[in-house]
Amino acid sequence: MIETLLPQLATAAPHTAALGLVYERLADDGTVVLKGPYSEAFIGDPRTGVLAGGYVTALLDHVGGLSVWTALKGYAPIATLDMRVDYMRAAEPPRDLIGQARCYRLTRSIAFVRGLAHDGDADDPVATMQAAYILTAARPEREKVGA
Repeated sequence: MIETLLPQLATAAPHTAALGLVYERLADDGTVVLKGPYSEAFIGDPRTGVLAGGYVTALLDHVGGLSVWTALKGYAPIATLDMRVDYMRAAEPPRDLIGQARCYRLTRSIAFVRGLAHDGDADDPVATMQAAYILTAARPEREKVGA
């Protein structure tokens, strides 16, 4: 069921619509992929045309949340508890930004996620992310998600 909801969850909120985020796919391993189209509205450095770090962070946070819902196999209220973003390099203008994330562990109350943002080559990321999301409705047990 979550597979049918993901496109709506990815784009229906006012902030995701304002950011222009586009649902791309759900990979077999549970990785969710979103596209953040390049836009002059999100340029952080007008001299170079490089996207703002906040745009990268927002994309990663949102795709991370989607990966939690994928691991839960349905929608549930969540909130970002902690997120670390390591910026590796500037995105190349005017390339679109791709965000991908996978929830790799669920406990009773926390979901753990890893992800990255790239502009065409996942082996050369713009940024990586590790995050924890709080599950507002506690689950009965913890589980490792995927392999």
